[in-house]
Amino acid sequence: MGAEIALIFGSVDYGNWEYLSRYRGNVHVFCADGGIHLARKAGFRPEVYVGDGDSGGKAGNGIASVTLPVEKDVTDLQAAFTYACNQGFREVIFTACTGGRQDHHLANLQLLQLAARKGVRARIVDPDNEIRYVENETVKFSCAGFQYFSLLPMDEILSGVTIENAKYPLAHVTVRRGDSLTVSNEPKDGPVTITVEKGAAWLVLSQRLDRKK
Repeated sequence: MGAEIALIFGSVDYGNWEYLSRYRGNVHVFCADGGIHLARKAGFRPEVYVGDGDSGGKAGNGIASVTLPVEKDVTDLQAAFTYACNQGFREVIFTACTGGRQDHHLANLQLLQLAARKGVRARIVDPDNEIRYVENETVKFSCAGFQYFSLLPMDEILSGVTIENAKYPLAHVTVRRGDSLTVSNEPKDGPVTITVEKGAAWLVLSQRLDRKK
């Protein structure tokens, strides 16, 4: 399973699931509690249910089930992620986990760092955004389908930040947490390259072009 992708549903109902169309037939579907209903609404077949039932989730026939106690030390989404890792998955897509309760939203963003520390490639996707984690590295990525990208520091300081092939390029600058210097950049034609020599940050691709008003 190591080369395959786990798509993990949280319990936030976006109502529009068209953004997931590219993943149909190419993922294994894990559901954190009420995410099992959203996976079905989105047109996916749940394979694994992980949860305590307090968001209305319940495993059905033919679905692997991991029942959790209501009082526990991790969220259902983190438990589903851990289960997927233990099954050998090294690429994970989280969805239906942004918006709603902001404590859960922020905790879910932090799961991207946890995934990176475990050697797992992870991202969060929703109808308007794709969020990744960058730390002490150079990443080259496509912004196809998105208008903007932003680099948001998790650490107090990002050192040696370089952005290439963008409307607002940077070369070896320092970016501090709370500064908006690296917010709302725009790609040129082709992939963008970002280097963060030291520090951790979220890389956010935002506003899907097919949803612009």
